[in-house]
Amino acid sequence: MDPELGTVEITKFAAAHDVGKAINPTAVEGQIEGAVLKGLGYALMEKCVYENGNMRNPSFVDYKIPHSTEMVKVENILVETNDAEGPFGAKGVGEPPLVPVAPAIANAIYDAIGVRINELPITPEKIEKALKDKESRTLPIGT
Repeated sequence: MDPELGTVEITKFAAAHDVGKAINPTAVEGQIEGAVLKGLGYALMEKCVYENGNMRNPSFVDYKIPHSTEMVKVENILVETNDAEGPFGAKGVGEPPLVPVAPAIANAIYDAIGVRINELPITPEKIEKALKDKESRTLPIGT
């Protein structure tokens, strides 16, 4: 995290998920890692821009998503339980790992710089504005 530039660098991400019985642990870990990368994009860069009902960034030139080269180290923690409802005790692991990524990143930013960003994507401009707002609230009266 560079507060002066408002940039965020995720270097490691821990992901713990109750997967029921991990029939194929490698595939489960791959699903989780894919969801983490998608969640990073959702949290930090993906934004649909509309003007008069038309999408203004309909291509990957203008609509930013993370590339495989931007993947972070993911510590997968597979919590295995016995799910009587799932096949062979397994649970779905397709979309659930995506859900906590953005809130985890927002909380990490809050822990790092003491400002909470409540709107996605979390951009350098939003971080800079939140820091300026925080600074103006902490200045003595009359300054």
